[in-house]
Amino acid sequence: MLFSHGLPVRKRVCHGSAAVDRQTKRLIHRVRPGQIAVINHRDLDEVAAEGLIKKKVGGVVNAAPSIGGTYPARGAGLLLEAGIPLLEDTGSEVLEKIEEGDGLCIHRDRLYHKQAGTWVEVARGRRLDRTRWQQKVEEATDHLDETLESFVANTLDYAHRERFLISRQLPIPSLITKMQGRDVVIVVRGGGYERDLRMLRPYLREANPVLVGVDGGADALLECGFRPDLILGDMDSVSDQALLAGSELVVHAYPDGRAPGLKRVERLGLAAHLIPCPGTSEDVAMLMADQEGARLIVAVGSHSHVIDFLEKGRRGMSSTLLTRIKVGPKLVDARGVHRLYSGSKKLPIREVAGLIVASAFPILALTTVNPRLFYMAKLMWLNVKILFSWV
Repeated sequence: MLFSHGLPVRKRVCHGSAAVDRQTKRLIHRVRPGQIAVINHRDLDEVAAEGLIKKKVGGVVNAAPSIGGTYPARGAGLLLEAGIPLLEDTGSEVLEKIEEGDGLCIHRDRLYHKQAGTWVEVARGRRLDRTRWQQKVEEATDHLDETLESFVANTLDYAHRERFLISRQLPIPSLITKMQGRDVVIVVRGGGYERDLRMLRPYLREANPVLVGVDGGADALLECGFRPDLILGDMDSVSDQALLAGSELVVHAYPDGRAPGLKRVERLGLAAHLIPCPGTSEDVAMLMADQEGARLIVAVGSHSHVIDFLEKGRRGMSSTLLTRIKVGPKLVDARGVHRLYSGSKKLPIREVAGLIVASAFPILALTTVNPRLFYMAKLMWLNVKILFSWV
């Protein structure tokens, strides 16, 4: 038996090998089903949680609080809904004590590490359950007004500083991908982005728009069966597979020209353009599409409200506010389109039966009053009986 050192059967929670990384979005690319993800992610966001669920992790150990208290972060609730054990607030030391591939066990509020065949306690935290999660959500909601005040103040302050985003042109290099007069679809790793992208498949096939993947959005396009024409971002959450897919690459650099993501691209032997600009990469993608003459800009998974930005660690949304003011009516935000129409493939039996009866009624009525239709129907019925040897 795997557990043989003082852990009663009725108290076992989950066990598996460790996948360790301080950055959840980086860990998601390599974690395997059944592993225990060891992360340091304060206010676990929706996209990170969905990524862990999709990878079918066996459990999650979070060195930080999954809901810090300033706003109701959504990730922990999604893990609980998926039935994934979550041990949180163990302290950052746990990432130093555990190495990739180590055997782990989450047992109540404690984390055990297998050393030389013996289970040794390595950290203590708080096992999150639905009751505690609901309590933390209520506490965070109580502090949300204060957080919103600070968020609005930061947004207005930075909007004044970054107002040139509206008045000036982006320093866009000469791109191979042409957007003039075409629809441009910009895919971002926001909440529900994969479901929205699947709903847009018919449009993508028929309209043949320019496809822009913003960092991890490029992987979403590939998983949906589409190759992005262009990948833009700081290149920290896109996979090597996506970068090597043959798309044109644009690295989003800081305003002073620093571009940490360029080193990764060059290590893969690839070339990339640089666009120095403040704000988020999705803002840059929208501004670029607008400036390049796109007829329509469709945003999938974009970040558009306060919780989105707080989950991204941003205390304001000035660049997004300015971007949407500039792009204006060209922009169609497709986020949440999967909730608009579920696309059920099966009709309920009751509705089908009702449709058949409703369709048959006028036919029966006509055969009753019209002798020709009556004899025709009688002849057809006789042929059916002969065909199936009923006579």
